[in-house]
Amino acid sequence: MTTATEPVLEEPARPAGRPAKAPSPLNELQSSGDIRILILDDDPGTCAVIQAALANRDFVIDTVSDPAAVEAALGRKSDSESRGYYHLIVMDYVLPGLEPEQVFAWIRDNQPDANIVVVTGYPSVDSALSCLRARTYDYLTKPFQVDHLREIVVKCLEGKGLLRMTEDALKEALGAAIRERRKALGLTLAGMSDRTGVSLGYLSQIELGKNSASIETLYRICLALGIKMSELFVAVQRH
Repeated sequence: MTTATEPVLEEPARPAGRPAKAPSPLNELQSSGDIRILILDDDPGTCAVIQAALANRDFVIDTVSDPAAVEAALGRKSDSESRGYYHLIVMDYVLPGLEPEQVFAWIRDNQPDANIVVVTGYPSVDSALSCLRARTYDYLTKPFQVDHLREIVVKCLEGKGLLRMTEDALKEALGAAIRERRKALGLTLAGMSDRTGVSLGYLSQIELGKNSASIETLYRICLALGIKMSELFVAVQRH
């Protein structure tokens, strides 16, 4: 629930002359099918802003701003086997005329596989404990930054196995992780080439994310960097 003077989402200010930020992480991820998201907030403007912030070709986003329609939305069924079931629900903790525990119960009964992200303009210990009991995925206070919301959604959906990096994003992340490790060791590309037996040009293309590395090449690179291949992919996830 929002007040007229309360900003719901904040975009961080960008000083004059500074380049625009990198694309949203949502643009670097893909899914194997539609991901269904439900937004519950009595302010239609807030619903619209969150919907725009999460816009992605793989997302089917429904919004409900009428508290009287919340129960029906959560229990909605249709001819489609999947439609009516949500993977993620973003909800305002305070919906006029409804108790949060009642909404959580409807979600538990009708949307058992959905993760919940709660937003509230009135944070309190009681509401935080209520969310913990309901096993919500995250709890955000208003105002919050759009980027923060996106990060939470991406992490949630990746954890459910619904999102994965695109091939181009994976190549770029692998290249960046290799380059950072190489530089931390004080190695030049020529030195890496000598250690791995991989051509200088091929290594350069891998680090720039312009070329894919075979498993054998990645194994050689990891040996040269003194890390296990699993550690390299952990570093990729952190990017």
